[in-house]
Amino acid sequence: MSIGSNIFTWFENRWHRDDVAIMRAADHGSWLGTSVFDGARFFAGRAPDLLAHCERVNNSARALMITPTVEATEMVDIIAEGLRNYGPDDAVYIRPMYWAIHGDATAIVPDPGATGFAICLEQIPMAPADAATTLARTRFRRPVLEDSVVNAKAGCLYPNNARMLTEVRARGFGNALVTDAMGNVAESATANVFMVRDGEIFTPIANGTFLAGITRARHISNLKADGTGVHQCVLTFADFEEADEVFLTGNMSKITPVTAFEDRQYQVGPVARRLREMYWDWAATDTP
Repeated sequence: MSIGSNIFTWFENRWHRDDVAIMRAADHGSWLGTSVFDGARFFAGRAPDLLAHCERVNNSARALMITPTVEATEMVDIIAEGLRNYGPDDAVYIRPMYWAIHGDATAIVPDPGATGFAICLEQIPMAPADAATTLARTRFRRPVLEDSVVNAKAGCLYPNNARMLTEVRARGFGNALVTDAMGNVAESATANVFMVRDGEIFTPIANGTFLAGITRARHISNLKADGTGVHQCVLTFADFEEADEVFLTGNMSKITPVTAFEDRQYQVGPVARRLREMYWDWAATDTP
């Protein structure tokens, strides 16, 4: 089901208008879950870090033992063609994806030589500047590489995220603050997380249990260019309970302030506001 409107789909070497069918019932990706995707954004006539997102979907495919079939630079060109269907004031979610079509004799292992590919462009507004969320604890955790393909942006990982969201939403919260197997904070159910304490900025160190996002890296780079460092380190729930400011970063909304973690209340702070300004300023200079 789409969450936006005005959809265009690249499939079988051409653009189609609308949300067209791309998988068959017996495709390996349909019934065994071998699918990966990535998400980029087009807004204000720009698609920031688009090449990095296209490179990552190819890396995700390899992690699931699927052979990527489209070079990242070619993918960028295809997407640029599709974006001509939208105006400069439209906000679009850009989703390239791969899935396995066949399996081996056991059906379990994907055939690396048969790969499906599509790109979905979906018009979805950017979150308003004053959008915020709240966080709660969840009993569900991020897996490790020995348990699941945490080094890929894989569709099969998302049911676990859905359990997290369902659990905390039943308690009236907007998102979950999630730990790794050791009980250290990893990210939220949908995005990377940062906190501020005594003017210092912290984010969980990438330890292989979650994707250290492209938008996360861009924010860290922008802060560094502005003369501000970020501590990437081990963080616990107690650290977030003592924080002065908390915010999420991810491709869909870029930055989302957090106003509560369980009973702990926060104000939308100056770091989140400044980081949003820096991102939009940087995006205006990125390649169209």
